[in-house]
Amino acid sequence: MRILISGAGGTVGRALAPALTADGHTVIRLVRARPPRDAREFRWDPKAGVMDPAAIPSCDAVIHLAGAGIAAGRWTASRKAEIMESRRAGTRMIAAAIASAVPPPRVLICASAVGYYGDRGNEVLTEESGPGTGFLADVVRAWEAEARIAAQAGVRVVHLRQGLVLARHGGALPSIAFPFRLGLGGPIGAGRHWLSWISLADLIRIVRHLLARDDITGPINAVSPQPVLHADFSRALARVLGRPALLRVPGWSLRAVLGEMGRELLLFSQRVVPARLVAGGFTFDHSAIEEALRHTLGAAEVSA
Repeated sequence: MRILISGAGGTVGRALAPALTADGHTVIRLVRARPPRDAREFRWDPKAGVMDPAAIPSCDAVIHLAGAGIAAGRWTASRKAEIMESRRAGTRMIAAAIASAVPPPRVLICASAVGYYGDRGNEVLTEESGPGTGFLADVVRAWEAEARIAAQAGVRVVHLRQGLVLARHGGALPSIAFPFRLGLGGPIGAGRHWLSWISLADLIRIVRHLLARDDITGPINAVSPQPVLHADFSRALARVLGRPALLRVPGWSLRAVLGEMGRELLLFSQRVVPARLVAGGFTFDHSAIEEALRHTLGAAEVSA
């Protein structure tokens, strides 16, 4: 297949592009921060409303991963607007280009997030669960809605609702692990809220699975079938790093320092399960959190 990727320079994209190339696919990249280097790169700038019209035609699939970093800075009003608009504008531009291409690509796999579900306590959340409340829930609803134009053109659209992606380099895990490496880690708040996660290796395998399965459309929870309580995650991370996990981080301090961002990213409870993947026969290489952390922090991030 000829596969176009936006956000190929991000944590997921840096692992996905070579994995797809190893599978025999031709990977095309959208680039924003620099000029294209060769015929497999095309210029785009969603903020300016610019995309090379030659990027989409002849592609069999598009994987849209781009968007402003959720945790890159405190959620001021301007930062929230940037997070929202980066996802809406980029997805709208790609979906419109797909809809107008002749012939269009067969599938659009669009990154999304379990933030869709909001703060839900102990409720088990599947793809059939409704949206929650909060800034991230609003972002995900708007983000996914922008892909409708591609679906209305008859293109198969999949929304990849990712949990915390466990990657050795990039993403949130290195920052989470840093205080643990210093012996200063511990549970967040009471530790009784749920964390939904996925190893980077399994996330790459999920994308491969979705490219091959023409019958899968709509939202897919890209998470391990075993979500964990934050306290259990902290203990597992401490064991993997050979450090204690004794210093609990009070929830009030996170709210005071990080505000709304700290509350939603670190204190919301999301017990999400990959019901559609499991029903479709997908098997996970890394289902248990401690094994996944050992693989991520002590071995190659992506298995062939």
